[in-house]
Amino acid sequence: MIGVLILAHGSREKETETTLDQIMSMLEQRLQLENIEEAFLQFSAINLQQGLVKLINRGATDIKIIPYFLFEGVHIKEDIPHEIREFNKIYPDIKITLGKTLGADDRLADILADRVKELI
Repeated sequence: MIGVLILAHGSREKETETTLDQIMSMLEQRLQLENIEEAFLQFSAINLQQGLVKLINRGATDIKIIPYFLFEGVHIKEDIPHEIREFNKIYPDIKITLGKTLGADDRLADILADRVKELI
């Protein structure tokens, strides 16, 4: 069974978790997926490992991690792959695939343009 984990960076500011909850609600409405979870790389009790375990406990054996990150920095290139490798030592039968960041996307440019228009 496929599971999807939306992984955000995390922040010491706890309202960021509320923002991700809101995004998750919007995403669930659009995708109609049952086996989707959220997690944070840092600064949250809901960490990557806990998010993966939640999906596994619901039967996921093939997990797609979608990073809710704008850029492919050190977390995407090094830290997250390292955590996945360490996790797979404990759960070797679980397939985990790391997807792309939000990156350069026309839809994000539209949002940014709206934010600029709000201020000018």
